Amino acid sequence: MNSKEVLEFASKNSAKILDLRFTDLPGLWHHISFPIQQLELSSFEDGFGIDGSSIRGWASIHESDMLLVPDPKTAFMDPFRDTPTLCMIGDVIDPITKQAYPRDPRHIARKAEAFLGFSGIADQAFFGAEAEFFIFDNIRFDQAAQHGFYFIDAEEGRWNSGREEHNLGYRPRYKEGYFPVPPTDHYMDLRTDMAMQMLACGLNVECHHHEVATAGQTEIDVKFDTMLKSADNMMMFKYIVRNVANQYGKTVTFMPKPLFGDNGSGMHTHQSLWLKGKPLFAGDKYAGMSQMALWYIGGLLKHAAAIVAFAAPTTNSYKRLVPGYEAPVNLAYSRRNRSAAVRIPVYSASPKSKRMEFRPPDPSCNPYLAFAAMLMAGLDGIENKINPGEPLDKDIYDLSPEELKEVPSLPGSLEESLRALEADHKFLLKGDVFSEETIQLWINYKMKNEVDAVRMRPHPYEFQLYYDI
Repeated sequence: MNSKEVLEFASKNSAKILDLRFTDLPGLWHHISFPIQQLELSSFEDGFGIDGSSIRGWASIHESDMLLVPDPKTAFMDPFRDTPTLCMIGDVIDPITKQAYPRDPRHIARKAEAFLGFSGIADQAFFGAEAEFFIFDNIRFDQAAQHGFYFIDAEEGRWNSGREEHNLGYRPRYKEGYFPVPPTDHYMDLRTDMAMQMLACGLNVECHHHEVATAGQTEIDVKFDTMLKSADNMMMFKYIVRNVANQYGKTVTFMPKPLFGDNGSGMHTHQSLWLKGKPLFAGDKYAGMSQMALWYIGGLLKHAAAIVAFAAPTTNSYKRLVPGYEAPVNLAYSRRNRSAAVRIPVYSASPKSKRMEFRPPDPSCNPYLAFAAMLMAGLDGIENKINPGEPLDKDIYDLSPEELKEVPSLPGSLEESLRALEADHKFLLKGDVFSEETIQLWINYKMKNEVDAVRMRPHPYEFQLYYDI
């Protein structure tokens, strides 16, 4: 839609409220609402004033005035509000310079797409992210000076099999939750409702299913789109999933590893480049890929340790990315081995379907920053013709210790990935996509508010290990 069509769309749907969305640095959606009468054609240039001083990773108090300029291409009607509400994503603009605000994550993704076009390599990057999540019935957690705990419950959780009160069984076993039919799959109707709401809001849903873990682990796949649009779609995806679950009296988490001893939630990210409507990743090399695709993979593997500072950006992410547990920690590529960081799907021989899948990301990431970092790494691989090495087609568990030493792996903690980003980020600075200031801000924010905050607090399991030592 263009701006004029948005006004017609609002009128057709009897919108009473305009709700503008934007994303903070860690990746949480925020919003501000206005009576619909305040939306005019001029609003799409002049924007709406907001105070950015309390947004994580944004301006200090003395330079907090911002403009939020709605993007008409992102308009949709909110299906969860009692009053008809028109929603749009806004771009953050400095009111003095009228330039895009450099800390706006969406602006960074825009610059990555612009850099792609400027490079001449391709004119479109398509991204398709498969976000997994858990559906729980109850969550309790707290942290104070003298206590710290979490307690999760889910009707579908296998741990409830021994419950005395109303108990009908039919719960997925640990690590055996992949594709069971109802009643073992408790949430088919809930997932379908989520998918229907996504379709109503303009997302192109491909399928949904139960995932491997017990306790309601779920995946809903949305069709690939251009990089910026896919990042926008992921923000809308999370919003819809959380709100539908809330209507059912459930709660959803995109935390990558909420359960011990069962699978974590990933966000495998499919990627391909196109030029003038033609796919560039199809060819006669390994698994039907082109030389360009292999160089793109080489860039991802070379910079993977830095990429995961954005793509697996929480201390909890590294509870999922643990070697030896089928996690995609091995910096190699393969058409079949899911423990490799890069997998090449072979479901179809069609050139249009040729793509690669980067598997380390998880859904706790800010998609604008994570997608931009992946694209910049891939383009660096193409520009510098980075050889990805030989594919890893063997089962990782069949490798000898000597062979395993030859396969590099991802960082083992958020701190390690942030240090890797600090040492390797020149590829992100090309085209002014990321800035030194933004990268240092990210590292400092994550170190202070997450790495150090977790490091300073006693862990509940430490009492199991050490209380009587």
